[in-house]
Amino acid sequence: MSLLNVNKVDPATGTGLELGSSGDTITIPSGATITNSGTATGFGQSMTPMFAARRTSGQLIADNTYVKVEFATEDIDTDSAFDNSSNYRFTVPSGKAGKYLFSFNVAIASRSGVSTAKQVFIALYKNNSLFVQNFFDGRDGAFGDTMTGAASYILDCAVSDYFEVFAKINDSGSSGGNVQSDAASFSGVRLLAS
Repeated sequence: MSLLNVNKVDPATGTGLELGSSGDTITIPSGATITNSGTATGFGQSMTPMFAARRTSGQLIADNTYVKVEFATEDIDTDSAFDNSSNYRFTVPSGKAGKYLFSFNVAIASRSGVSTAKQVFIALYKNNSLFVQNFFDGRDGAFGDTMTGAASYILDCAVSDYFEVFAKINDSGSSGGNVQSDAASFSGVRLLAS
């Protein structure tokens, strides 16, 4: 091993500086610090796929039955992995397995009238099965007109796993509910690769 002691290495004007060749290992020893004041590319993970979708109009749902929320408006979809036109779900793309964070919220109004909504449930479905749910319980004298449920969850995802959000309302008038316009969203991001 050879040792070269210098304070600065500059490439020739208009060129780039390359350290090592393909197959080489560049080692930064313990206790050393890398300080970057410029633009760093190719380090770490880009945290994709990433998607964010929402409803911009109401959606009627039956009483006491889980119904898929149809998120038809996309704001972000880095890998074209969210279907906002037919299945309304996110599918893990090829080569993008890993740990994902999903967040979702839904506000549902009773279709029977004021103070008849007893409970609202929202659920994340994985591969067409309920995976995790959250709910707001308005019973015990606290019935309302509109209730909201929200949740976030981190989980391991494999390629081709797919995720959807379902919601249901338990309404004392048995008329079901209406997912409120601009009050329902679903988002996700890969935090770490597998």
